[in-house]
Order: sequence, then structure tokens, then C-alpha cells
Amino acid sequence: MPRLTSLHPFTRLGIALLVITLLGGYAVSGLHLQWHYSNRDGIEGMTLDDIRGHYHGVQSPSPLIAALESGHPENLPDPERNALLEWLRSGTNLSEGYDDLDLGDMAPAEIIAVNCLSCHSRSASGPDAYAQLPLEYWDDIQPIAYAKDIQPTSEEILAMSQHTHAPTMAVILIVLALLGAMTRTPKALTGLIVFVGSAGLLADMAGWWLARSNDAWVYAIVAGGFCYAAATTLVGIFVVLDCLIPARRPVADD
Repeated sequence: MPRLTSLHPFTRLGIALLVITLLGGYAVSGLHLQWHYSNRDGIEGMTLDDIRGHYHGVQSPSPLIAALESGHPENLPDPERNALLEWLRSGTNLSEGYDDLDLGDMAPAEIIAVNCLSCHSRSASGPDAYAQLPLEYWDDIQPIAYAKDIQPTSEEILAMSQHTHAPTMAVILIVLALLGAMTRTPKALTGLIVFVGSAGLLADMAGWWLARSNDAWVYAIVAGGFCYAAATTLVGIFVVLDCLIPARRPVADD
């Protein structure tokens, strides 16, 4: 294999700039993925359920309804429990009725404040305290108030997306692998990184389809995508450094 250091300086500089542009594009694509998946499960920020919902779908009841129906908390009077359940089952705009002044003491905010905050507050203490799940504000309650019914992306859209991503991502790694083999980085290290990235890409692409029937493959999508991104980044850095750092000149004999 020829060495990058044997190329003309302008050629090396051009390759370095192109690889830097490629890595910058991957950084932007990471932001795009975060914006694309974020809030898919109704919770602010990107979570594993956002990805699971995209490829497999997520159907789960409201955790708050499940807790109330199971009899928690035990000392909650039936009228207040029924009022909370009626509010939670009323629709999607739960925030409007959360602290409805017209309901007085039967407003959900008042019922929760009187019956739940002794255990579910950030400052709660004691044997029954559960400060990890505060219920002091609507932002605390919102993630557990709604049931989740996220339908997976259709097979047509999935095929169209993979038709674009799989060949492009594979070709990019092939080019980086060849450039990486031309650097001064130990070949075994470059080869190992390329292998991990290639296996990650295969697991990611296969997981798109396998996760439709088994959500355990969502972990393969996440892990495979991480391995591919890490491999392309590392090999890209090797190439840029090798292009920018001049080779040592041989010392002439006396």
C-alpha cells in the first residue's frame, strides 16, 4: 500500500479537509437523529423508547393509572381516586385540568399535593419516601400520566431510508479503511477498528428489520450505530493526522 506521506502536500491537505468535512457532517447527522427521534415517546429528550417506538413500536398503559388501579396509595379515599382516574382517562390535554381552580380541593393538583407529596417530593424523607419519583409539578407528572401507543415506521419508509443509508455508509467506511491502511497507524489497530465498525453497521442495518418482531434488537441498533460512528471517527482522525503531520526524514550517514 502506498503511504499518504508519499503524496504531494496539496493532495494530503485536500484529503485532510475532505475527511474533516465528512466528520463534521457525521456530527450534524447525530444532531439530526436526536431531533428526529426526540419526544417520539412524549417525553422531552431522547430516550431508548424513542428508538424502540421508531423500529418496533411501544404500547404501554399510563404508569399513574396502573398505580391508582392497583390501590396505591392505600390511604387515598375512593372519591379522590376516582377523580384522578377520571381526569387521567379524559383525553390528551391533561395539563388543562391538572390545576383547574373550578374543581377546588378535587383538582388533581390538590389531591396529589395532599395525598402523595409526603412520599413523592424531592425533600421527602422516612421509610416510605420515594424522592426518585417526585410529583410536585406537572412536569414531574406528565411522563407517567399518559399511556404510550407509538406505532413503528412503515416498512416502505424503512426500506426507502435503508436504500439510501446502507450503501452510502458502507462506501464511506470502505474509503476510510483504504485511507487508514495508508497511514502510519499500526495496521492491526486500523484493521480491528474497521472490523468493529463494519460489524456494527451490519448489526445496525439488520436490526432495523429484526426489531419489528423483537424489540431486543433495538439494542443491536444502538450498539451497532455507536460502533460504526466510533470507527469512522477514529479512522478519520488517523487519516487527518497522518496527512497533516509530516513524515520524518531519514538521517543521512556521515
